[in-house]
Amino acid sequence: MQSESCPLCTQTGGELIWQNPSFRVIAVADVDYPGFTRVVWTDHVAEMTDLEDPQRATLMAAVYTVESVMRRLLAPDKVNLAAFGNMVPHMHWHVIPRWRDDRHFPDPYWAAPRIYPGQEPAHWQARLAERAAKVSAYHRALASALDSQCKDACA
Repeated sequence: MQSESCPLCTQTGGELIWQNPSFRVIAVADVDYPGFTRVVWTDHVAEMTDLEDPQRATLMAAVYTVESVMRRLLAPDKVNLAAFGNMVPHMHWHVIPRWRDDRHFPDPYWAAPRIYPGQEPAHWQARLAERAAKVSAYHRALASALDSQCKDACA
């Protein structure tokens, strides 16, 4: 079931990393948060309880796989998981790598930044470049992990 007015039904929502009939995993283009990833359920549903128990298990297994691969390859200080849908009521999870020196830390990603453009410390660009350099390998490892996980288990 799709909605013609929903951007996650009519568009990919970012760079496609992996997909199957149930969900897709996309890269979010955010230069300050290299590796930011979303897991988007294919059918247009707004809430986790709109899914049957096996569907919820499949979706959360994917979210946990993203987090696990992210931690292993990108080594963030923290990972934030969030499912809002206030603006786009289509079930999707944000998996956001966080570092102690990111623009918002320790506040949520969606809060006002603590570090504004032009106020970055001297190491800022070098750290972002180091993190961004790992993203392609992260995407490849993530696709491989999802292939393995979903060989038999994903609906």
